Amino acid sequence: MDMTGEERIAAPRDAVWAALNDPEILKQCIPGCQSLEMKSPTELSAVVKLKVGPVSASFAGDVVLSNINAPESYTISGEGKGGIAGFAKGGADVTLTEDGDETILSYEVKAQVGGKIAQLGARLIDSTSKKLAQQFFADFTAAAQARSASA
Repeated sequence: MDMTGEERIAAPRDAVWAALNDPEILKQCIPGCQSLEMKSPTELSAVVKLKVGPVSASFAGDVVLSNINAPESYTISGEGKGGIAGFAKGGADVTLTEDGDETILSYEVKAQVGGKIAQLGARLIDSTSKKLAQQFFADFTAAAQARSASA
């Protein structure tokens, strides 16, 4: 599954970068996130509970940040295991571009799923993924703008 997009956030790039690297903000914004903890400045562990069609599962996994070019871009990659439901793994290249006093966040995601969840079919997985991404970015945009306004 591949997905690309961009979001315009009414906050300066430094504030958006700080929010992207704040585990508390990410935990609030990631749909179904049960826990998110920084293990190092470039490693996080997470537990996320998701429902895709009739399959509901908790995925536990690790996330690694690489190719870090603060406050402009990074690559995020990870893998989550959901027991009998299967697994999800992939990554995203995230770029922040200044546009006046706003920031354009661009992303390019490549992911794959396997196991029981993969049997649900690409259309259901793609539509669910897009819905989850929209929810994340709506929540993240609001959180980044609020953080910027209070700074």
